[in-house]
Formats: sequence, C-alpha cells, structure tokens
Amino acid sequence: MTGLAGKRVVHVTTVDMSLVLLLGPQLRAFADAGMEVVGVSAPGPFVPQLEAWGIRHVPLHHATRSVAVGEDVQALAELWRLFRQLRPDIVHTHNPKPGLYGRVAARAAGVPGVVNTVHGLYASPDDPLHRRAAVYALERMASTCSGAELVQNPEDLAVLARLGIPREKLVLLGNGVDLSRFRHRPDGEGRRAARASLGVEQDAVVVGTVGRLVWEKGFRELFDAARRLRHQRPEVVFVVVGGSDPNKADAIPPDVLAEASGRGRVVFAGSRDDIEDVYPAFDMFVLPSHREGFPRSAMEAAATGLPVIATDVRGCRQVVDHGQTGLLVPLHDPARLASAIAELAADAELRRRMGAAGRRKAEAEFDDRAVVATTLGAYERVLDRATSATSRRTSASATGPE
Repeated sequence: MTGLAGKRVVHVTTVDMSLVLLLGPQLRAFADAGMEVVGVSAPGPFVPQLEAWGIRHVPLHHATRSVAVGEDVQALAELWRLFRQLRPDIVHTHNPKPGLYGRVAARAAGVPGVVNTVHGLYASPDDPLHRRAAVYALERMASTCSGAELVQNPEDLAVLARLGIPREKLVLLGNGVDLSRFRHRPDGEGRRAARASLGVEQDAVVVGTVGRLVWEKGFRELFDAARRLRHQRPEVVFVVVGGSDPNKADAIPPDVLAEASGRGRVVFAGSRDDIEDVYPAFDMFVLPSHREGFPRSAMEAAATGLPVIATDVRGCRQVVDHGQTGLLVPLHDPARLASAIAELAADAELRRRMGAAGRRKAEAEFDDRAVVATTLGAYERVLDRATSATSRRTSASATGPE
C-alpha cells in the first residue's frame, strides 16, 4: 500500500479503551503500512498502551458515552478545530456518537477522506419505530459527509442500502481477530493452568463468557440459567470475565453480582489482559447478548476451538452456524439458554466437533488481516476520488470564462 505511506489518518472513538481493545491490531497494521496514525478519544488509562505502540493520542475532552447533547455539540466543535490543526488526509470514525459528529466535523473541516465504520447500527428491525426512525435518520444524514461506510454486519448493510445510502459508499467489512493469538491448544497444560488461575475444579464443565458487566450483554438470562442448572447439572461452573462499567446506565450493581454467585455456580474473574490464556479453561462459550454488531469475544472463542451458544440476533448469527459451530437460542429466554448449555455439557464429543467447526469458520471468515486489507483499499479509493474531484474543480476553474 505504498500510495498510503506518509498519509495521516485520525481514528475517532468515544473512549481510549476502544482504540486499544477494539482497534489496536488495525491501528498497528496501518502504522506498519507507513501511515501516521493518530487516535482521538476521551483520555483514560489505555493511552500509555497506544503510546507504547508509537501511536499518538489526542484527548477529546467533550467526548462522553452518556446522553448529553450539549457535550456532543461541543465535541463536534472541538473536533473541527482539531482537524483544522492536524490537517489529516483521512478521518476514520467509530462508535455511534463519534460516528455522527465526527463525520460532520471532518467534512466541515475540509478533510479529503472521511471514512466511518458501522460496528453495529444502534437500532435493529425489532426495535420500536421511534427508535429506528431516529437512528436511521441520523445515520443517513451523517453518511452524506463520508466517502466510505465500512459495515461490519451484512444485515446492517442491507438496512443502509434501503435507506438510500449510495451503493458505491457501502463496503462489507466483516470483523476479525488475530488467529495466531487465538488458536486451539491441544495440550492439557494450558487448560490446567488456566483453570488453576480461575480457582475452578479441573473436572468441572466450564461455561465461559467475556464482556462488560452490563445488563445488555444478557447477564440477567445467564444468571437465571446458572440458577436453573445448579442442581440439575452440578458439574457446570460459569466463569465471567470482564470489568464493571459504572458509566453505563445498565451497569450491574455489585450486590446483584454477589447474589448471582450465591444462587448459581458463578465465578467473576474481573478484567484480564491475557484473555487468550483464559479461553483454554472453558468447555464452551456463551453470549446471551441483547444487541451485537459483530461480537469479537465470540469470534475469539470460535478461533480458540470452543462451541459458542449465543442469542439469535444480528451479529451473533454471523458468528454461530446453528447446529454446526454452536447453538442459537431465542432472545430473553433463560430456560432455552439453560437447555442449550445442558445439552453441550452432557456431550463432550459434540463440543469437540462444534469447536473444530468453529475454528475452521474462523480461519475462513474471521481473519483480521482481511479487515485491514479491506480498510486500506477503502482509504485508497476515497483519496483517489477526492484527488479526482479536486482536479475536476481546478480544470473547470482554469477553463471558465475570464
């Protein structure tokens, strides 16, 4: 990608955690391609990691994850000033709110290339009409400011096309993980060490999940399933990896977590930086989430060779082939979730077959190198179109009436 060497690309997210955990491998790959990569977000504890990778971070002081229209307006103005100062070749926006005001600010600042990634529309066809109308209208408006819309989920791609966003702007991006980092480990030592670190019995059937401790991730259904299975299948242990997220309105209170531990065999492991060393402790992975774009944790689990049980919603459907790589269960149905877990808990051979199929699917569909290549290709096309448009305006001006 020599045409991009030396180009400055600015990635905008709400929080620095997204730059590291969501985009880290991509940002490093863009830097390896010779680009100058800048991350913009609210400052936080992940900034030192970005800087250790050689990626400059610029704080966005008015970025907030809460509903705060006044702060959002100020963030738009802050970004406009920042873009005028940095003069990037490309601005690449992520997350719902920066995706909206970031695209507008970039276009207003005259940035040649504006790209947005739709990590998951913040409305689904099952949502109430007023929610869908608001989200779709804002997305349609903001898309007029971009040169490319990189859409992770094919279901979202179809929705955006129906909204009238030009087809030439829409790119199916998919999603991916590092398949060399997340891989099946046939040796039992990694499994024993991982279980010992979690304080889980070696002969237990471990149901693992990874995610922020918010209700939207389906923990109410997960805790209910754990309660149902405590006596029905006492060998089953649930391990939850993830930290609290007190800034979210649906954050799970600490007393509820303590109650879940008491009513079901649930182990809370907290946040882990070595998550690839935790997956070998699991016998299956569960994601009863209410809403997903294209869930990274489920892809990681599949790449590790685990069968995945997930809700039958957009995003999860793209990771799980029902009956082949795992099982899909209805949304908000803890009884069906418990039944699916019990089915896999009772059949080690079924778990093995599904896990192997999941790894094959990951190799074919979840390679993050393909995501990087698609993104770099979009960058080149957007900049080529911007250059052509500038040339046409220059030519028209030169040949115009004196």
